[in-house]
Amino acid sequence: MKRQNAASRPLFIFVCIASALSISSPALADAGKIDTADTSWMIVATALVLMMTIPGLALFYAGMVRKKNVLATMAQSLAAVGIVSILWVVFGYSLAFVGDDAWLGSLDRLLLGGMGMDSINPLAKTLPEALFVIYQMTFAIITVALVAGSVADRMRFSSFVIFGIGWFTLVYVPLAHWVWGGGFLGQAGVLDFAGGLVVHLSAGTAGLVAAIVMGNRRGYGTENLSPYDLSLAVIGTGLLWVGWFGFNGGSALQANSRAVMAILATHLAACAGALTWSAIEWLTRRKPSVLGMISGAVAGLGTITPASGFVEPWHGIVIGVVAGAVCYWACTWLKHRFKYDDTLDVFGIHGIGGLLGTLLAGVFATAAIGGTAGALEGNPRQILIQLYGIAVVFVWTGGMTFTLLKLTDAMAGLRVSQEQEVEGLDITQHGEALQ
Repeated sequence: MKRQNAASRPLFIFVCIASALSISSPALADAGKIDTADTSWMIVATALVLMMTIPGLALFYAGMVRKKNVLATMAQSLAAVGIVSILWVVFGYSLAFVGDDAWLGSLDRLLLGGMGMDSINPLAKTLPEALFVIYQMTFAIITVALVAGSVADRMRFSSFVIFGIGWFTLVYVPLAHWVWGGGFLGQAGVLDFAGGLVVHLSAGTAGLVAAIVMGNRRGYGTENLSPYDLSLAVIGTGLLWVGWFGFNGGSALQANSRAVMAILATHLAACAGALTWSAIEWLTRRKPSVLGMISGAVAGLGTITPASGFVEPWHGIVIGVVAGAVCYWACTWLKHRFKYDDTLDVFGIHGIGGLLGTLLAGVFATAAIGGTAGALEGNPRQILIQLYGIAVVFVWTGGMTFTLLKLTDAMAGLRVSQEQEVEGLDITQHGEALQ
């Protein structure tokens, strides 16, 4: 009898250990573990997204303004990098991505206090928290920088700084939490993989409101306001295009198949957008312009953004075609019909693109890729959920942008004087000029 007990003891110990491991495994999964492959990919993705603002967006915007405003336009992108980065570390990240309140995060990570080398945010369980912080920082940076395109050629630099601080705090941070950080839009099931709502629709809406509040540029509709150097804009487009692989692919937060599918859909949408815009110009104007090609590419990129991690690659082509056609209409007929001077078509490309992409995510979402079915897979309710997200972002962003612009105007004056606008913002705002 004793021999039988002794023989069964190893088996008993093995069963106990196996049972303990099976019980503890879910807890370990919840705690998360840093993965070196995911970390390596996300370091690259972070660099790619930062490259989208400097030098990508800086060159893209600078190439489409007049020579006397090139440096001032670049300065706005540079300022966004510096200002938003500091504010993100001070309070932005904590309010956007720490805590699970429906409306706003917490201040537990104020100045990143309490974050160690091996800390993990539950939203990115295989990454060091510090990497998640800086990756999300790059999204905040480019969103603030995008808004500047609508008011290029006429906004005071000091006013842009004041407005940018307020807009980041009261618009971007809440939206990031509502959609991505555990807030009420994410809880409602709104799909936004990489920023159709948080980045593009918010920036486009703010740009539209800012363009209307500030009024048209001097000579708009009567003078030649053609771009100074489209070659700069083409280079900027290329940097944006490549950087978008980190923007959309990186939003998987892992080095996995979903990231690759998002990158493939992104590239195809950019190609389809560029070709569609060019084809429309070729048919209507007999000449496909370089400006049209790059505009169509960026329209495709912005429109696929919210859907990129939820759709199949061929959906990217369809979304790119729709983006090229609708954004072309918004930047030509719609803009001229209502006579607002959105200098670099932030609303027409990013605002309309973000809206379209968010809506089409509800149509094409594939459960096998993103875990959520869209209308084509028998879930038409997802379109209503997407419309709900669009309405919330549009109303909140529009109202807060208008309020912030009025406050900024009262504090510092929004617009340069007529004399300064004629002379150019490079020399009047920064004391420098291209020779």
